[in-house]
Amino acid sequence: PKKDKHRRAVFSTNGGGKTAYLLAKECSSFSPPVIMVNAPKTHRTFCKKCGKHQPHQAIQYQKGKDSLHTQGKCLFDRKHSGYGGQTKLIFQKKAKNKKKILLKLECAELNCRSKRMLAIKRCRHFKLGGDKKRKGQVIQF
Repeated sequence: PKKDKHRRAVFSTNGGGKTAYLLAKECSSFSPPVIMVNAPKTHRTFCKKCGKHQPHQAIQYQKGKDSLHTQGKCLFDRKHSGYGGQTKLIFQKKAKNKKKILLKLECAELNCRSKRMLAIKRCRHFKLGGDKKRKGQVIQF
């Protein structure tokens, strides 16, 4: 891998993964700043069912509880029962430290109420319907 004029690592595609990773760790300007995302509780966006722009109520999507009776889970539990310890690999090379934010938008029209998902980029801190920052405001304690 080569370095550009800003001392950041330029990653090569010829399989030099470890050296590129070490170069990236050494560069101080490599890590992006932590950004707080503040999304409004209502979005005025297009509704497919109504066929026009309508206000939508936003709720942050949360993953449901995993079922105990899926095929993979049943096989895994069967393999783990009895003696013998851990039989399958546990993934340990986690690369991402932020989840993608998903918003569930529900049409505010009483007769419609259609729902759709809206994906936001990755961010560490997410707030739904927080106070807006204003320039030149004095902080009150």
